[in-house]
Amino acid sequence: MLPNGFIERTRGKGMVCRWAPQAEVLAHKAIGGFVSHCGWNSNMESLRNGVPLVMSPVYAAQQLNAFAMVRESGVAVEMRLDYHGGGFGVGGDGGGDLVMAKEIERAVRCVMVSDSDARDKVKEIGEKSKKALVDGGSSFNKIGRLMEDMLVNV
Repeated sequence: MLPNGFIERTRGKGMVCRWAPQAEVLAHKAIGGFVSHCGWNSNMESLRNGVPLVMSPVYAAQQLNAFAMVRESGVAVEMRLDYHGGGFGVGGDGGGDLVMAKEIERAVRCVMVSDSDARDKVKEIGEKSKKALVDGGSSFNKIGRLMEDMLVNV
C-alpha cells in the first residue's frame, strides 16, 4: 500500500515495520499522533496513553468507531477517504485512490499542532484513564466486582 520509493525517501525520518508492540509504542513519549484503522482496541490504547488519533476507517464497526472518536469525543481528526474512487491506495493525482497524500498530510498536521483541540482532549482522557486503571480506580474496582460475581454465580 505504500507508494514506490516511500521507504527510501523517508529513511531516517521515520520507520515502517510489518508488526510492532502497539501498546508499548503508543506509551512512548516520542509518539505525537497515531494514524489508526479505527479498531476499538487500537483506539483505547491510544486514548489510555494520551495520543491523538487520525482516523482511517475501512469497513464494519471502524466507521462507527471513527464517528465516536471524531464527532462525539473530539479526540481524533478525520481523514477523508474517497470510497467512490475505485482504488485502495495512496496517491497524489486523484486517479482513483482511496486517500490522497495531501489529505494524509492535512490530518497528521492537525493532530501534531500543539494547540490542537484533539490533543488537549486526549491528554485529559489519558490522565483520567490512568487513574481509573490503578488499584482503587473505577475500572479496577468494577472489574474486581465482576470477577467476584462470576466466582460466586458460576
